[in-house]
Amino acid sequence: MTKKQLVDLVARKAHLPKRAAEEAVDVFLDEVGRVLGKGEKVVLSGFGTFKRKRMDGKTVKVPNSEKFVNIKSHWLPRFTPGKALKRRVAR
Repeated sequence: MTKKQLVDLVARKAHLPKRAAEEAVDVFLDEVGRVLGKGEKVVLSGFGTFKRKRMDGKTVKVPNSEKFVNIKSHWLPRFTPGKALKRRVAR
Protein backbone atom coordinates (compact mmCIF):
# COMPACT_ATOMS: atom_id res chain seq x y z
CA MET A 1 0.00 0.00 0.00
CA THR A 2 1.30 3.42 -0.92
CA LYS A 3 0.78 6.65 0.99
CA LYS A 4 -1.72 7.80 -1.65
CA GLN A 5 -3.70 4.58 -1.27
CA LEU A 6 -3.67 5.01 2.52
CA VAL A 7 -4.95 8.59 2.21
CA ASP A 8 -7.74 7.43 -0.12
CA LEU A 9 -8.71 4.67 2.33
CA VAL A 10 -8.71 7.01 5.34
CA ALA A 11 -10.79 9.57 3.42
CA ARG A 12 -13.36 6.94 2.43
CA LYS A 13 -13.63 5.14 5.78
CA ALA A 14 -13.61 8.28 7.94
CA HIS A 15 -15.90 10.20 5.55
CA LEU A 16 -13.32 12.98 5.19
CA PRO A 17 -12.27 15.10 2.24
CA LYS A 18 -9.04 13.83 0.70
CA ARG A 19 -7.16 16.96 1.77
CA ALA A 20 -8.13 16.41 5.43
CA ALA A 21 -7.20 12.72 5.25
CA GLU A 22 -3.86 13.58 3.67
CA GLU A 23 -3.17 16.13 6.40
CA ALA A 24 -4.05 13.57 9.10
CA VAL A 25 -1.70 10.97 7.61
CA ASP A 26 1.07 13.58 7.21
CA VAL A 27 0.68 14.75 10.83
CA PHE A 28 0.81 11.15 12.08
CA LEU A 29 3.97 10.36 10.11
CA ASP A 30 5.65 13.64 11.09
CA GLU A 31 4.89 13.11 14.77
CA VAL A 32 6.17 9.53 14.76
CA GLY A 33 9.41 10.77 13.18
CA ARG A 34 9.70 13.69 15.60
CA VAL A 35 9.18 11.49 18.67
CA LEU A 36 11.68 8.89 17.42
CA GLY A 37 14.16 11.68 16.72
CA LYS A 38 13.94 12.72 20.37
CA GLY A 39 14.81 9.18 21.45
CA GLU A 40 11.34 8.25 22.69
CA LYS A 41 9.24 5.33 21.49
CA VAL A 42 5.76 5.28 19.98
CA VAL A 43 3.45 2.55 21.29
CA LEU A 44 0.20 1.81 19.42
CA SER A 45 -1.67 -0.78 21.48
CA GLY A 46 -2.61 -3.81 19.41
CA PHE A 47 -0.49 -2.65 16.48
CA GLY A 48 3.10 -2.37 17.63
CA THR A 49 5.96 -0.22 18.85
CA PHE A 50 8.23 2.12 16.92
CA LYS A 51 11.60 2.80 18.52
CA ARG A 52 15.12 3.64 17.49
CA LYS A 53 18.23 1.51 17.78
CA ARG A 54 21.86 2.54 17.72
CA MET A 55 23.96 0.70 15.16
CA ASP A 56 27.64 0.52 16.04
CA GLY A 57 30.25 1.74 13.60
CA LYS A 58 32.14 -0.85 11.61
CA THR A 59 34.52 -1.38 8.72
CA VAL A 60 33.16 -3.22 5.69
CA LYS A 61 34.72 -4.44 2.45
CA VAL A 62 33.31 -2.94 -0.75
CA PRO A 63 32.11 -5.76 -3.04
CA ASN A 64 34.19 -6.34 -6.19
CA SER A 65 37.14 -4.33 -4.91
CA GLU A 66 39.84 -4.46 -2.28
CA LYS A 67 38.71 -1.24 -0.60
CA PHE A 68 37.41 -1.03 2.95
CA VAL A 69 35.01 1.68 4.12
CA ASN A 70 34.33 2.87 7.64
CA ILE A 71 30.66 3.24 8.55
CA LYS A 72 30.00 5.58 11.47
CA SER A 73 27.65 4.59 14.26
CA HIS A 74 24.13 5.83 13.64
CA TRP A 75 20.49 5.53 14.71
CA LEU A 76 17.89 3.53 12.77
CA PRO A 77 14.13 3.21 13.28
CA ARG A 78 12.80 -0.21 14.33
CA PHE A 79 9.28 -1.60 14.49
CA THR A 80 8.11 -4.44 16.73
CA PRO A 81 4.66 -5.77 15.84
CA GLY A 82 2.08 -6.22 18.60
CA LYS A 83 0.31 -9.47 19.39
CA ALA A 84 -2.93 -8.52 17.59
CA LEU A 85 -1.05 -7.52 14.42
CA LYS A 86 0.94 -10.77 14.47
CA ARG A 87 -2.32 -12.74 14.70
CA ARG A 88 -3.89 -10.85 11.78
CA VAL A 89 -0.86 -11.39 9.56
CA ALA A 90 -0.59 -15.09 10.45
CA ARG A 91 -4.10 -15.90 9.18
